[in-house]
Amino acid sequence: MRLRSFLLIAIAPLFLFSCVSSKKFKNAQTEYAKLQDRYKTLESENNVCGEEKGILTRQKETLEREKALLTARIKELQEQIDYWKANNNQTLKQLENLSVISTQQAESIKKSMDNLGIKDLYIQNIQQQMSYKDSLNMALVMNLKGAIGNLADEDINIKVDKGVVYVDISDKLLFKTGSYQVTDRANEVLGKVALVLKNQPDLEFMVEGHTDGVAFNGSGVISDNWDLSVLRATTVVRLLQSKYGLDPAKMVAAGRSEYKPVADNGTKEGRAANRRTRIVILPQLDQFFKLLEKPKG
Repeated sequence: MRLRSFLLIAIAPLFLFSCVSSKKFKNAQTEYAKLQDRYKTLESENNVCGEEKGILTRQKETLEREKALLTARIKELQEQIDYWKANNNQTLKQLENLSVISTQQAESIKKSMDNLGIKDLYIQNIQQQMSYKDSLNMALVMNLKGAIGNLADEDINIKVDKGVVYVDISDKLLFKTGSYQVTDRANEVLGKVALVLKNQPDLEFMVEGHTDGVAFNGSGVISDNWDLSVLRATTVVRLLQSKYGLDPAKMVAAGRSEYKPVADNGTKEGRAANRRTRIVILPQLDQFFKLLEKPKG
């Protein structure tokens, strides 16, 4: 009995100590969990601060660049202001040094200013006439393209160059090889071109014959490419006059031989491009020269 009592007395402190340690441990765990939560919160806030710092750093760099550009622009404008101030001061000094002009000088200056006004109107008139002429040329080109229709670009080409309208027709549409006799297809093509030209009776035009660089080896009336190009041009002109009723006084026939190529005669394609008949719509030079007459005043 004494032994049991002694053992109970001896073991009781151990139980008490165990209970106290377990409570402290749980409290420590609770504090540790709180600290962990706090740590995570602070870490998240730190990350947000880092991102905001990065954004602010980039904004600062952008603002610094803009500031540098604005500073340079301000400097440039200030230099311009200084320049104009210096020029104005110089002009004012020159004006101060000028003597009073005479009545005759004043009249002379007035007359010069009036002449400048007349010349300005004259230049504006020329510009208006040139613009009007360009508009007419573009309308003519559109009419020609509309009349000719869907022929391939390599067979017929219509363009405006330096105020002049050109119509280039491939020789395979108009003539047989080495010949100046027109084909049946030529009547179709030239008939469409003639229809447009006939509706513009004031226009003058030149028909040019062009050959490639291959020497002509035929005989008879054709001895070389000069003859061939001229005969082809005159054949077209005669056809436009006799069959389509175009005014012969408005036409010119010319042979260019091989000396105005548009492509390399060293290739088959280039030679084909060079063999062509060109219709040049001539500018009305008499009207233009009238514009260039010296204005009075």
